[in-house]
Amino acid sequence: MSLDLSYLGIIESKAVYRNLTVGKLTEIALARGEGKLSNTGALVVMTGKYTGRSPEDRFVVDEPSIHDEIAWGKVNVPISIEKFDNIYRKMIAYLQNREVFVFDGFAGADSKYRIGVRVVNELASQNMFMHQLLLRPTEAELDSFKSDFTIIAAPGLKCIPALDGTRSEAAIIVSFERKIVLVAGSQYAGEIKKSVFSIMNYLLPKQGIFSMHCSANVGADGDSAIFFGLSGTGKTTLSADPNRKLVGDDEHGWSEDGVFNIEGGCYAKCINLSKEHEPEIYGAIKFGALVENVTMDPDTREFDFTDESVTENTRVGYPVDFISNAELSGKAPTPKTVIFLTADAFGVLPPVSKLGREAAMYHYVSGYTARLAGTERGVTEPQATFSTCFGAPFLPLPASKYAELLGKYVDMSGANVYLVNTGWAGGPAGNGGNRMKLPLTRAMVTACLNGELEKSEFELDPIFNVMVPKTCPGVPAEVLNPRMFWADKDAYDDSAKKLAGMFRKNFEKYTNMSQAIIDAGPKA
Repeated sequence: MSLDLSYLGIIESKAVYRNLTVGKLTEIALARGEGKLSNTGALVVMTGKYTGRSPEDRFVVDEPSIHDEIAWGKVNVPISIEKFDNIYRKMIAYLQNREVFVFDGFAGADSKYRIGVRVVNELASQNMFMHQLLLRPTEAELDSFKSDFTIIAAPGLKCIPALDGTRSEAAIIVSFERKIVLVAGSQYAGEIKKSVFSIMNYLLPKQGIFSMHCSANVGADGDSAIFFGLSGTGKTTLSADPNRKLVGDDEHGWSEDGVFNIEGGCYAKCINLSKEHEPEIYGAIKFGALVENVTMDPDTREFDFTDESVTENTRVGYPVDFISNAELSGKAPTPKTVIFLTADAFGVLPPVSKLGREAAMYHYVSGYTARLAGTERGVTEPQATFSTCFGAPFLPLPASKYAELLGKYVDMSGANVYLVNTGWAGGPAGNGGNRMKLPLTRAMVTACLNGELEKSEFELDPIFNVMVPKTCPGVPAEVLNPRMFWADKDAYDDSAKKLAGMFRKNFEKYTNMSQAIIDAGPKA
């Protein structure tokens, strides 16, 4: 199905293909040398220089109508209208006389808050990715489709920082007035996906809807749950539960009617993926999935999921219906359980703890996890990472706006909120600590979901100011107290107090938070 893109300035295109099938897009991608097929039938691509998101290259156009709304700073970096216009013209000129792939789809499973998104791609493989990640329209919806936002992605267009006002050859630029996003210089498909999320994080809160960087699932009795967490904390893994239906693995909205998926697909990490531990994700890597930067045996085309020679951030994108027990409506009732996931590489946070309302807002805004030592030269101890609201790179509005919405919906729903540490115990990573075993973490999450954890007696952790259960079904009692794992209890106390101080230091930048929320945080 062709399409006239002259309204964008693309007048002399070699061809414009609209909403091609996955099979056709895969054929074209293979013929053009964009990727290879694996032995499972998945399309595998290498994304070149950019194997992950490039937050330093993300910009928001500083336009009069949104100037006073945006939380400007290191995350939302302003770029002038003039610079945007110049890059837009260069991108349109670049796309002339080329094949262009268009996918028209939706963001938002709840039709009340849905928007139409048009994605214009240089690459067939990226177009196939967005076909699988957005909500796919019916033929009737496609006939009457209206685009609310347009994303134009041209990895082959390299910006020139000295001329374009960018920081590198890559640029991801959002114009909320023009309703256009430009993605230049990067083939990493996650940049396009997250651009949609950034748009929804601007639009939904203005309607009183809580937009969330989280996964969601629902039990047989309609007991839905949401999981917040940064990359590597287990958000995708723990929400893909064979005993519960997956609503979505990454982006959701929470309204008075319940939770709805923003997307129509999943984007999971592949590093060390195994059929034993993550069978749902493992099984989803088949024809119709796009795999990024995973190496294969050149003869058998079998994956080596342990190989991080290209990047540790290996990925696969697939439609949510590739998960056997997905909730295909993309909607679920009001959550009864909210879980914050963190991978604490210092080895001091309790494996599971309960948060009151203000503590929930504190930890939500903090968005804590920790990176491992040894990932960079000279780094000899874990590095604390705080990402506002577990999604700082995608939040155009001030943190207080999203925190207020969390408080509003937790109050409305009466949901229990828990902090689950999927990281290390017994010491820091690389220095005596061991990663929490996945079966134990699953047991704790299950106890949060089915209400069994509420039957436990809780005690206050004096440093982290959270309520820690004394018992949890399927988990040895000694596992629940992180201090007991450390041979050197004084070393634990020192490390715990150090991390508590990092929390409080990080929170100082949120100057408009109430004292009650501040007091609910760790005690340095």
